[in-house]
This record gives sequence, C-alpha cells and structure tokens, in this order.
Amino acid sequence: MTIEDRDDAYLITHALATDTLSRLRDAETEQVAFRKGLVKLGRICGYEIIDGAMETEYVPVETPLAETTGERVKGLDDVVIINVLRAATPFVEGLLKAFPRAKQGVISAGRDEAAGMTDDGEFPITIDYVKLPEIRPEDTVIVADPMLATGSTMAAVLDHVLDEADDFEDLFVLSAVSAPAGLVRVSEA
Repeated sequence: MTIEDRDDAYLITHALATDTLSRLRDAETEQVAFRKGLVKLGRICGYEIIDGAMETEYVPVETPLAETTGERVKGLDDVVIINVLRAATPFVEGLLKAFPRAKQGVISAGRDEAAGMTDDGEFPITIDYVKLPEIRPEDTVIVADPMLATGSTMAAVLDHVLDEADDFEDLFVLSAVSAPAGLVRVSEA
C-alpha cells in the first residue's frame, strides 16, 4: 500500500502521485498543465482511497465459459464527494473518475484575507453557498480542497458537513498540499 501514516494525516506516497505533485508545485507549470495535473492527482488519490480504505468482497461471476469467483470493492455506490468551490473543481473531476457513481456536493467557502488573521492564527471564513446530497450512515464522505493552509476554511466546511450528517462510514479530508498548522486545526475540528 502506498499510504503512509504521519500522525495528523496520511500521506499518499505512490510514485505517480509524488511525480504529479512535484510538477504541480513547479513555478514553471502553466495553468492548463496545472489543472490537468490536479485532475490526475485527484484520480490517483481516489484509487488510493479505494485501495487503502475500502473493503472488498468475493462474488460469484458468470463468465462466458463457467461460473467463477470475482472480487469487488464494497461501497463504491456509497460515496459522497464534496467540492470546496472553486479551487477543488479539477481535483474533484479526477476523484469522479475513480468514483463515477459518487453523489456530489458543493460548498463555496473562502477566507476573508482583507480582515486579516486573528490572534489565534485563523482567518474569518465566508460560506456563500452549500448544496449537499443526503449523507447516509453507509456513505464514505470525501471533502476535497487542494490546499490546506491554516485549516480555517476546511474547519468551517467540516462544520457544515457535520451539521448535515454526523453519522457516516468514513470521512476523508483530501488535499494536495497541507501545512502543519492546517493539519492540526482540522484534526481538532
């Protein structure tokens, strides 16, 4: 498995993920290549979530020649992907390639940089729009935002998600890059 436990977070260490992230972080990467890279990284991360966190089950399969046993991933129809608008849109596009039957929600959130950072290191967050599907107990919820800096935006988004439903199978906060302060803030949310 290519997921490494880092105390406050899990790090996807798949070679293609690290290669893609390096290209995204390169100051010379142009906008179109950056957007395509985020789509690719979202797809890779989706596959890693499937491989590292979702169970499989053995099922009978009728082939053209005989009946045999196959293996399927449980819960692929029970995924909710929440897009933190707008930055996460290409990231979510990639996730949807891994989870094509996922339900999708959107939350438009942004920090008020003009107001400045508070003494406790947070920015005031404005939530302009929330549209979430029904979240059921069997659902795996993935909240995607490519950058986790102070964690203020993600904490506000998670508050909205948890207000809607606090009983679901798993919750993943997925980001391409994360600052230590953001990881701590989200782990406390």
